[in-house]
Amino acid sequence: MDIIQLLPEDVANKIAAGEVIQRPASAVKEMLENALDSGANNIKLYVKNAGKTILQVVDNGCGMSEKDAKMCFERHATSKINKADDLFSIRTMGFRGEAMASIAAIAHIEMKSKITERELGTHVIIEGGNIKMQEDCSCANGTSISIKNLFYNVPARRSFLKSDKIETRHIVEQFRRIALANPDINTSLYIDDVENFHLEPSNKRQRIVSIMGLRSNQKLVPIEEETTLVKLSGFIGKPEFCKRTRGEQYFFVNNRFIKNAYLNHAIKKAYEGLIPDNYFPTYFLFLDIHTKLIDINIHPTKTEIKFEDEKSIYSIVRASVKHSLGKYNIAPTIDFNQESAFNIPISEKGKEYQQPQIKVDTSYNPFKKETPAGISAWENLLKENDPTNQKEIDFDRKINVDSKKFLQISNQYILTEGEKKIIIIHQQRANERILFEYFQKLLKNSKTKSQQLVVPYNISCSKADLNLIKDLKHSMNNLGFDFELSNNNIVIKGIPPECQEKDLTSIIEEILEQTKNGEDIELEQKKIITKTLAIKIAIKKGGKLEMESMKILFKDLLNCNSPTISPNGKPTMINLSLNDITKHF
Repeated sequence: MDIIQLLPEDVANKIAAGEVIQRPASAVKEMLENALDSGANNIKLYVKNAGKTILQVVDNGCGMSEKDAKMCFERHATSKINKADDLFSIRTMGFRGEAMASIAAIAHIEMKSKITERELGTHVIIEGGNIKMQEDCSCANGTSISIKNLFYNVPARRSFLKSDKIETRHIVEQFRRIALANPDINTSLYIDDVENFHLEPSNKRQRIVSIMGLRSNQKLVPIEEETTLVKLSGFIGKPEFCKRTRGEQYFFVNNRFIKNAYLNHAIKKAYEGLIPDNYFPTYFLFLDIHTKLIDINIHPTKTEIKFEDEKSIYSIVRASVKHSLGKYNIAPTIDFNQESAFNIPISEKGKEYQQPQIKVDTSYNPFKKETPAGISAWENLLKENDPTNQKEIDFDRKINVDSKKFLQISNQYILTEGEKKIIIIHQQRANERILFEYFQKLLKNSKTKSQQLVVPYNISCSKADLNLIKDLKHSMNNLGFDFELSNNNIVIKGIPPECQEKDLTSIIEEILEQTKNGEDIELEQKKIITKTLAIKIAIKKGGKLEMESMKILFKDLLNCNSPTISPNGKPTMINLSLNDITKHF
């Protein structure tokens, strides 16, 4: 009995959709790429309800004939490939002919398209992969395609979609990638009838500034290298503007966005010694390489590319970034023009000088292990407390703080005596915990004190950031921020009493950065604001404290709900028992 059978067309399309269309952002990517391939120079994207209700792309490209409008929804129908060799010369986007067929299988589609040569266009309606209607219609040149009720017939996939904010974030990211790779095209994004982006044709630098905000202009360092293998252009970020999130890292190969951990490592190595290990550099890099030297058909989403000579590309990228950092005096330099003469002191007249004597320390043992001393010892003690395995430290909340003596070590750690133990407090993390819980309580109060500024403080940002700030405004008002939104500016009139005016820009930028690109995207926005504010305002390393200030800090820490762990999950204090101390002697 034969058991192997050919899958029905609708089932095959649904299976393909599981690989190609993972979420609304995947459908956005395919439609925008099709618009680019049509030769459009004006593309508009409309999003409602995070793409679950409607996704619409309108372009002024070449349009489609009546036959092509029907054929584009057939599986494996493509205008890019006639033979296998064509796979090695593709520079355009979609080419497999699965995207539209896959979308049509799991959504309701309405499309209007018209070619310039015809007076009338064609109107197609598809539901669940079946063409319900096709007729002539009056419409503008180009194509307008609407995807409605995505995953309506795949309820399991629809139920696994994230919140509207997260799905919208993914859609915006796809739009950014397309817009950055094509600065010569007029692109717009509308989310729930609100214009988030309106990008006029420009050069690469202007397009980056338009998307990332006006302040990003000062952060960019140009890079331009051309070799026989690859042409590299774009911009990298100055080390002082590096971030703790991966939000602004873009690699494009032949104007196609890619993810490549190997090349990302090359850039990280180029910044070695300039940025901390847990920080990430900003970059917008464009690689132009011959299509025969790459394979773009190794992943359904086309975000991965295989290079024929990956090691050479790695070396070129690393060297180019290093060269650009050095060229613009970003990297530390060695001064070879210093005087090489010995600095010989002038002898005093009449003074007798004796020959220096050699002294030998007979007690020195090179094989004896020495106990770490100074600031490194305290750092090592804190490093031993892994935040992932962090437990509540056993300590008495009823400690009589007023009777205790406090000692500050290297303006970073605070020492005090407990019962048969020494308590070592990380002053910055402790202050972060105190402020975090303080701001959490403030959010529950509707009336919070605000310190009014004599002169309003302006912060320029992109339209997308302004719309994001609108969502955060209520929570920020409760914390003491008083501001208005005007054009591309945040006009701050009042700030929390704990804030300083000079820190405002970095506070707002960090809140936006964590909201957009934070690793924990499920984190509540209120928690992001309070956490960022606490970290920014807290006492920094090197802050000198008086005895009374140390007492108040320790008192406030003991009154916290989670006194032993900072908002970032790191220890705020450790206990060093007498037994632990004895081991070192």
